[in-house]
Amino acid sequence: MAVGAVAAFWAVSFLFVLTPGADWAYAITAGVRHRTVLPAVGGMLSGHLLMTAVVAAGVAALVARTPVLMTGLTAAGAAYLVWLGVVMLSRPPASVEESDARASQSWLRQAATGMGVSGLNPKVLLLFVALLPQFTDASGSWPVALQILLLGAVHLVSCAVIYTGVGTCARVVLRARPAAMRTVSTVSGIVMIGLGAVLLSEQLVA
Repeated sequence: MAVGAVAAFWAVSFLFVLTPGADWAYAITAGVRHRTVLPAVGGMLSGHLLMTAVVAAGVAALVARTPVLMTGLTAAGAAYLVWLGVVMLSRPPASVEESDARASQSWLRQAATGMGVSGLNPKVLLLFVALLPQFTDASGSWPVALQILLLGAVHLVSCAVIYTGVGTCARVVLRARPAAMRTVSTVSGIVMIGLGAVLLSEQLVA
């Protein structure tokens, strides 16, 4: 696979990851609410990896071309984001100590939530369907599916760096600012609910 194609994809992928969205909101929330963001980030990376595998297997294109399946995925993703937002709004952290206490939650549970945020996001699926194949070479020595998996691995590196940085910075900056911590948690919840509502309304209009 050409190094130039990988580098070009990395540049596009990096810009995509830099764009705030549901993943950013969850990374910030994890930074505010838990001692470490690693379980949450690991879950989100698993979601992106799942999307990459789905694209490589050709399933994503089938889903994108099937209105009923796409509507179902969008509805599930939107409902999940709204539910997460409601949970964030109903359980704001009162202090650093309280957020540390909540860190006793299962790391697996945090990772599962992160995977849901990324894996149930239909916009990520559609982006991958449109983006990943554009950087592959059907006449290359590597199978297209393997090329897609390689590009997905490059994307995961960008996600790991950005999401870990965002969550860790939120944790460091807000540790001594309980009021700001609550505000950020509230804003993250509102963002989650807003994104879910937008996803669902776009699908209904379409």
